[in-house]
Amino acid sequence: MPPNTPVTELDARFSSKDATARPWQEGVALLDAARLYWLSTVRPDGRPHVTPLIGVWWDGALHFCTGPTERKARNLLANPEVVLTTGANTLDTGFDVVVEGRAERVTDESRLGSLAEAWEAKYGGDWHFEVSDGAFVNGESGRADVFAVAPRTAFGFGKGEPFSQTRWQFG
Repeated sequence: MPPNTPVTELDARFSSKDATARPWQEGVALLDAARLYWLSTVRPDGRPHVTPLIGVWWDGALHFCTGPTERKARNLLANPEVVLTTGANTLDTGFDVVVEGRAERVTDESRLGSLAEAWEAKYGGDWHFEVSDGAFVNGESGRADVFAVAPRTAFGFGKGEPFSQTRWQFG
């Protein structure tokens, strides 16, 4: 199997009788196109923290940025394990994807430059970043650290007939 090709499995317990496992390419398409994601982290005292944010699917990982003093950044210093979620806020239609993984800080300036271009292409000029000292810089908002989450495990939830729950396990 090529790198980043997951083992795909349908969980029949939570799927319609005629459901089949959804291919990972459908999960990637949703992660790439989504305009909003929900990031779940854990505070140092063990309490959960969830926040909406924007991000970019690039080079096999979901990327997001945050100010270094924001709650999510402080949580990641203590525990880099995260869950990212996106999809449709409906019950009977659409597709949701949940990604579990470890948030790794991106500091390579060439990679950050490519990501800054991807951010602006996806979200427009209001999300223009320069790159300096291993981070995004925006004159109005200041510094933003960038994190990448390569999926370790991901789940796809097909809603509507057939309902399906697909698990993608990465090596």
